[in-house]
Amino acid sequence: MKIAWAAVILSTTLTAQDANPLSADVKRAYLDVKNYILRSAEKMPEEYYDFRPAPRVRTFGQIIGHIAQEQYLYFCAPVKGEQKSVDIERTRTTKTDLIAALKDSFAYCDSVYDKMTDAEATSIVNTGGSKSTKLRLLWMNIVHDESHYGNLVTYLRMKGIVPPSTEGQ
Repeated sequence: MKIAWAAVILSTTLTAQDANPLSADVKRAYLDVKNYILRSAEKMPEEYYDFRPAPRVRTFGQIIGHIAQEQYLYFCAPVKGEQKSVDIERTRTTKTDLIAALKDSFAYCDSVYDKMTDAEATSIVNTGGSKSTKLRLLWMNIVHDESHYGNLVTYLRMKGIVPPSTEGQ
């Protein structure tokens, strides 16, 4: 009898998860990159937040600020039907301030990913002159974050720090 109940519970869980497979996939990918970026921000010592490997590229801290800022401006705010005006990349410089801003931007986006359904994901939003589905904007946020996580990995490695995605391997 216990096995039968376990099968019922498992099938109910799988059915509930399958109800919104597109939004579940996008949320899972978002949570992965969010985790890596937050852990990278924590791992990098404060004295290296102004590190830049070449004169014409962002510092580590500017990348963290850029990620936080763009999540508001170009990705999560349009999905929410809001306009945000933030300037994190140029106004925040300390590790503490940048991590706080990063966490705030992820919390803002969490509410978008948490509430997304497949039906809503197909809704069209205006993104300042062009139109996109909400799902496309959410995936673009992940692509943007993953791209800059690649930058963070390089900066961490240049300072002899193992990036979160390869810890324990």
